[in-house]
Amino acid sequence: MEYKHDSNNDGVMKSRANIALIVFLLIGAYFLVTEHWAHLSGWIPYWPYLLLLACPLMHRFMHGGHGHGGHEPREASTESTQEKK
Repeated sequence: MEYKHDSNNDGVMKSRANIALIVFLLIGAYFLVTEHWAHLSGWIPYWPYLLLLACPLMHRFMHGGHGHGGHEPREASTESTQEKK
C-alpha cells in the first residue's frame, strides 16, 4: 500500500526561527562546556559507561506510546476476541 501525505511542511531546517534556535543552543552549549570544563574533565573516563546506563532508561521512558508493556488498544483487543469466537 502506498500512502500519500499531503502537507505544507517544508522541513524543520527551512524555518529561520528553527535555524536561529539551533545556533543559539550551540553557542550556549559551547560556553557551558568551556566554562565548566574543569568539572567535566574528571568524568571523561566514565562517559561511555554513563551513555550505556542511559540507554535502558531512555528505552523505558521513551517507549510509552508504542504499546509496550502489555497494553493493547481497545480496538485490537475487541477484534481478537471476535476472531476467537
